[in-house]
Amino acid sequence: MSFTRKALGLVCGLCLALPLSCQAWGKLGHEIVASMSYELLAPQAKAEVDRLLALEPGSSLKSIASWADDNRDPITAKWHYVNLPRGGCTYIEQRDCPGGDCVVKALQDQLDVLKSGGPDTNRLLALKYVVHFMTDIHQPLHAGHADDRGGNQYQLSVLMQGTNLHAFWDYGMMALVSQDPVTWIARLKQSGQSQSTQGQLFKKVQSLNPVDIAQESCRIVARPDFYPPHKVNEDYVKTFTPVMESQMVSAVSRLARVLNEVGASK
Repeated sequence: MSFTRKALGLVCGLCLALPLSCQAWGKLGHEIVASMSYELLAPQAKAEVDRLLALEPGSSLKSIASWADDNRDPITAKWHYVNLPRGGCTYIEQRDCPGGDCVVKALQDQLDVLKSGGPDTNRLLALKYVVHFMTDIHQPLHAGHADDRGGNQYQLSVLMQGTNLHAFWDYGMMALVSQDPVTWIARLKQSGQSQSTQGQLFKKVQSLNPVDIAQESCRIVARPDFYPPHKVNEDYVKTFTPVMESQMVSAVSRLARVLNEVGASK
């Protein structure tokens, strides 16, 4: 990866000019995870997903991937993240998710609706949330700390342009690699296959419990090297781009697994 001045200027400019896209890997990341997950669905699960999507003709798993961002309100905005305290990544619902307003509880609640025998309109809405929140919860800073608003208040200077750590994780590091979804899908497939040979990710049995997923994300944030110098350097990008890719591959794998479970129950 070439860490050029031109590329960094482009990344920071995009994150400043497109703040609405700088959310949990942005529209690009959500669409990539949804597209790759759909490819991994068993026939029965794919048929059930397609049946629900047919309630809105022309919809696909990819097209609904950012619906929850596009339609957030003051209440549902809290469903996209959870704040865990510094010094520990143990989730305690009463402390960390008051009123059930956090991504851990929201993801579990929407999974329950999706698996239920309720009206299809409710289940389609739940599908939109599940597809989105499964990606959100894998972005480490969506399980970060309240004192800096999940990295939103941790300011970065990249070639004399300002951004913040959350935005850099949401979109900046992806843009350094590519803004082309086809390139990213090929890259993540290669990453997933490589890690599978080590018994991980696509082949590894990972917990589907949102609590466990959030705590995994938090442990990345808790790494002593996670917060970069206020001037992002090449070493940071080289260290954490593979971490980002691993988290995206995990999101793909887990989303496919939960949707396969839904399909198997129908």
